[in-house]
Amino acid sequence: MLQFYDTRRRTKAPFEPREPGKVSFYACGPTVYDVPHLGHARSALTYDLLRRYLTWRGFEVTAVANITDIDDNIIGRAQREGRTEPEVAAEYEALYIEQMDRLEILHPHQRPHATEYIDGMVEMIGELIDGGKAYVIDGQGVYFDAATPSSYGQLIGRDHAELLEGAGARVEVDEQKRSPLDFALWKAAKPGEPAWDTPWGSGRPGWHTECVVMSRSLLGEGFDIHGGGDDLVFPHHENELAQSEALDRPFARFWIHNAMVNVSGEKMSKSLGNFTNLREALDHIDPRSLRLLVLQTHYRKTMEMGGDAIEQAGEAIKRLDAFHRRMTRAGVELNGSQRNQDARDRFGTLMDDDLGTPGGLDVVFSMVRTANSALDAEDFETATRDAATAVELANTLGLRLGPPPEAEVGRDADIEFQIAARNQARADRDFAEADLIRDTLASRGIILEDGPDGTTWHRA
Repeated sequence: MLQFYDTRRRTKAPFEPREPGKVSFYACGPTVYDVPHLGHARSALTYDLLRRYLTWRGFEVTAVANITDIDDNIIGRAQREGRTEPEVAAEYEALYIEQMDRLEILHPHQRPHATEYIDGMVEMIGELIDGGKAYVIDGQGVYFDAATPSSYGQLIGRDHAELLEGAGARVEVDEQKRSPLDFALWKAAKPGEPAWDTPWGSGRPGWHTECVVMSRSLLGEGFDIHGGGDDLVFPHHENELAQSEALDRPFARFWIHNAMVNVSGEKMSKSLGNFTNLREALDHIDPRSLRLLVLQTHYRKTMEMGGDAIEQAGEAIKRLDAFHRRMTRAGVELNGSQRNQDARDRFGTLMDDDLGTPGGLDVVFSMVRTANSALDAEDFETATRDAATAVELANTLGLRLGPPPEAEVGRDADIEFQIAARNQARADRDFAEADLIRDTLASRGIILEDGPDGTTWHRA
């Protein structure tokens, strides 16, 4: 039985989609004002995994992940650097997508930008004002009355009174608001900031309103899954849900949240100085190592990112690549129809239980071991069956075995050229030149292996 932990219900619940055989889900994307970090990677990898697994289970999946391209941080950076907000947003969106591509994360079917949905936001805010669920503060904007939905606080698991007690530490306190818990739906324009005209004045949308409109516009009412990091449960996701319920419209059926990342035992944050730049991290490790680390830790548990863990993940990737090379050289068919159905069933049972990736990953490595043992024993039928199963299940986890993606293939011709030059140098007994070529390739992460059938290579 496929089940997920639903944050609102605080328990695992059987997953039944809105429409049989189809799944619609929305994952909160980045606010594009800075370089992406490891927390962005973990969240994106989690929902990439969810999409891949649901597809493996036979569902037709529609995945949406937004880009917040108007925000205080974007405006602040643009002002500091003397640029426009669209220029800042475009630069960091491109950088974000580039790193996601390096992690081999599938592009969402739709990647909406907040500024494309302003009309829908204005319309929804107008409905909330007309219904007495929101109010205007002259010179400041429009605020949602958090007291109007009796269920406010259901995602974070606190009632209205409990939230009020800690409001000063968690949300903006403003004496002009009816309550400290009330939040901005529309912010009044300030000089030099981007702004749109509305019946209640010029300004720009609040963050919480943006995601409600984008998700409902693309996926409809009562879509299946809303995902994001658990740092978004309150206030962002709580406030999204409150707006939809205030309009008496169904919102997400399931709320799924991934936990945060610890770097050397501390929660990753800018204030602690361990705000790890994802691009720099991926420049020094195989991106698949990071995916493997994510898979080894259940998505609802805090993920540790110490140096030892990264090194061990890298070694595991090398073992998987060595397995793939061995099977390929032995002529084992890795994409054929033969499969180990018992292993596939075990994998499905483990993954059906709230994306149990640690167990699912164990099944992959189990198939690697049995395939290697079968090949040792010259049992090619078993080796083929179990190797193909390992590749299939690894792909379901987004863990590529074998040749790199197409973006890397263009570099292969240069490597082959360098190997040919090295072979010629060796034939000419110019061993210094041959060693130099080998060492240069090694510095690029290319490992050469000399054998009776010639020189082969693989990435470290």
